Amino acid sequence: MAVTYRDAGVDIDAGDELVERIKPLAKSTRIAEVVDGVGGFAGLCALPAGVEDPLLVSGTDGVGTKLKVAFATGKHDTIGIDLVAMCANDVLTTGARPLFFLDYFACGKLDVSVAERVIAGIAEGCRQAGCALIGGETAELPGMYAEGEYDLAGFCVGVVSRKAVLGPARVRVGDVVLGVASSGLHSNGYSLARRVLEKEMKLSLDARLPELGASVGDSLLTPTRIYAKACLGLGKALGADLHALCHVTGGGIEGNLPRVLPDGTSALVRLGHARPALFDVIARGGPVAEAEMRRTFNLGIGLVAVVAREGADAALAALADAGESAWPMGEIVAGQAGAEATVRVEEH
Repeated sequence: MAVTYRDAGVDIDAGDELVERIKPLAKSTRIAEVVDGVGGFAGLCALPAGVEDPLLVSGTDGVGTKLKVAFATGKHDTIGIDLVAMCANDVLTTGARPLFFLDYFACGKLDVSVAERVIAGIAEGCRQAGCALIGGETAELPGMYAEGEYDLAGFCVGVVSRKAVLGPARVRVGDVVLGVASSGLHSNGYSLARRVLEKEMKLSLDARLPELGASVGDSLLTPTRIYAKACLGLGKALGADLHALCHVTGGGIEGNLPRVLPDGTSALVRLGHARPALFDVIARGGPVAEAEMRRTFNLGIGLVAVVAREGADAALAALADAGESAWPMGEIVAGQAGAEATVRVEEH
């Protein structure tokens, strides 16, 4: 009897079925600029009209070991939101509008139901980010992944006018630093979080802690917040008074904020804000030193905006209108001339 591809572990029919299930999900994210639908070899998207001297902006990322929590709990509906968030939030920091997204889903044996739930989450993330899911790749790779596991990567492209690009060239001494709340761990630091919760504290993922108000697994799977409405709203409300945006990911504020500051400056920030209870559970349960917490997690601040002092009140109003919790957390001060930008933390 002849050997088939299915005998080797790859089910073409399952892949075809998944494509058919994905089509309505992708259609739900369609934007005016999309030219073609899912099913061809590549997705097509036009540049929006009216963008002067447009620049394309791209970002790519995954969700790291947060996937392990999805595998262990069997909850696959929100991990796709995380994937879009990690890519789109990076693109947003340039001042760009996200246009389209592609995903890469790889597994050892394709479970169409699981893959559909993951991609439904990706579609939801795209709707939140205002971008279109215009394609992707599903790879069935026998022997590459453990049973029931998969990997994800995402790719986001946006557009911004050259004159509107945010970043170090705009930032000035005296600017105000605003913190915007995260929804939790987002998608960084999960190796440390899982080590503390599962090994040091010996908690199961279905354990419930009063301070969390949910199970450990559900708390860990809280989706990464997507800041599209907030960032685009800030740009519209402030114009040239919006100087920089920082997506707080692995490395925390101290590792990420200097990336959007000019040499010879320092961000003087105060971390007296209330932070999600999960961070305190991890800090106590390790225990994990505060310095290590700061260099690993966002600690309740998922986005930082640097704005002209005269625009600070308008920025806070715009963030509130976008449904975000935000507060003044510092200012830009002069650092050592010619030295790389730094962050100085004052704890209250």
